[in-house]
Amino acid sequence: MRVEHLANLVSPVTGRSMRLQAVEEEAHGEVKQGRIVDESGSHIVNVENFIPRFATAQYTDSFGEQWNRYRSLQIDSENKLGISEERFYRWTGWDKKELRGLRILEAGCGAGRFTQVMLNAGAIVHSVDLSSAVDACWRTNGPHENLSLVQANIERIPFAPGSFDRVFCYGVLQHTPDPRKSFNCLVSFLRKGGKISIDSYIKSRLFTRWTSKYLWRPITTRISPTTLRKIVEYYVPKWLPVDTALSRIPVIGSALVGIIPCWNYTGMLPLEAEEILSWAILDTYDALASRYDKPQTLQAIHEWFSEAALSDVQVEVGSNGIVGNGCRV
Repeated sequence: MRVEHLANLVSPVTGRSMRLQAVEEEAHGEVKQGRIVDESGSHIVNVENFIPRFATAQYTDSFGEQWNRYRSLQIDSENKLGISEERFYRWTGWDKKELRGLRILEAGCGAGRFTQVMLNAGAIVHSVDLSSAVDACWRTNGPHENLSLVQANIERIPFAPGSFDRVFCYGVLQHTPDPRKSFNCLVSFLRKGGKISIDSYIKSRLFTRWTSKYLWRPITTRISPTTLRKIVEYYVPKWLPVDTALSRIPVIGSALVGIIPCWNYTGMLPLEAEEILSWAILDTYDALASRYDKPQTLQAIHEWFSEAALSDVQVEVGSNGIVGNGCRV
């Protein structure tokens, strides 16, 4: 945490601004260990490994597990694929040149794949994640003068309302206890004229590779994240070739691949065989481990944007299921 970033923090408990109370260790021009406190002195937050910890993981342990273990897998600068950048600009519709100097709130940074895209565009990025994935994001993108990382709950984000030019939230809302409430919390941080881009899993009655997880999740969500990860790492390499063969069977192939969960991107993404396996392990674990998985309909997302009185609304099938974009009037 850079000292100058303190001016942006607001206690979600008292609503007051925060100040540095103690610095125990500094590195790279950032506070590595220390404490910050609100103006009343009643809310104290520890800074640990460069990150203010406003909250602990709670229901997001599995995300900390996956992103710290597979941190580099989806990072453009490390895989040289450009998938994250392409997805970011394709679905937000934002102009890269316009992001320079803008203040962006990123809700749910994960390992920092999209954080890096925004930083590369020259944006000032304030990233929040409830899980220990913030540590993975720091290893990906820190230290950086335009990056502020905070561990906090999406419903108690420690910034002032109306203080951001953009709000970005992909791969997150469906994994919160109340996606609609989480969305409304995010909208409150937009300034007038500011833009928001979110995505969500899409609700479907079809039995496919992507929806069959709901048959297994009543079991897999009861398994500890570490144990489940080891199970997925064991069976996916063995099942992936079978899954690929099943997917090529006419008519019934799309249903057969739903029997055993396996996020197989063969022929879908520009990945080599080793990368296909790694992504299959990562995303299969992601699908089975998260405590909450609440897909939405297009109508529901439209209602969210309408109730928030956003303008220039676009809700469409895309990204991870549904993408929603809008502007605060």
